[in-house]
Amino acid sequence: MLLFLDVDGTLLPFGSAGPYPSYEARFALPTSAVEHPLLDRVDPALGARLTALGCELVWATTWMDDANVCLAPWLGLPPLALVDWPDEDEPPAPLHWKTRPLVAWADGRAFVWVDDEITVADRDWVAAHHPAPALLHRVDHRYGLTERDFAVVEEWHGARRAGR
Repeated sequence: MLLFLDVDGTLLPFGSAGPYPSYEARFALPTSAVEHPLLDRVDPALGARLTALGCELVWATTWMDDANVCLAPWLGLPPLALVDWPDEDEPPAPLHWKTRPLVAWADGRAFVWVDDEITVADRDWVAAHHPAPALLHRVDHRYGLTERDFAVVEEWHGARRAGR
């Protein structure tokens, strides 16, 4: 099962009224790692949590390869596959511009998509155009991925593994 992973608002919280926690790297960062001014907002423990889900992790972010150069080492992850966004106009609202490319990338496979911009329109479109199970889970951009988000993904993924 694929897990499409957004960065801004999903791993990297923003827009909160209060101060953000600040984390230090848990892993030795390669000298090639790019420093990002907000990287310390990303909890490095999220890498192990994501890996434990047992999904094939795929970057679904405008960070493009910077996600592998900067974030993957911070999270203790190997380089991940990366959705290459097409150079085309955005679809008419209210469909998110990522929705169609992610369904195409999944190519009929079950997937989870975690993002802070998912809407009902995206869920409805995927349900109508994607033959396999898909969970489109909206993350609160002020906090990024939380225990509650992981619980939702784990429950849904566990149900798929159990054949429900």
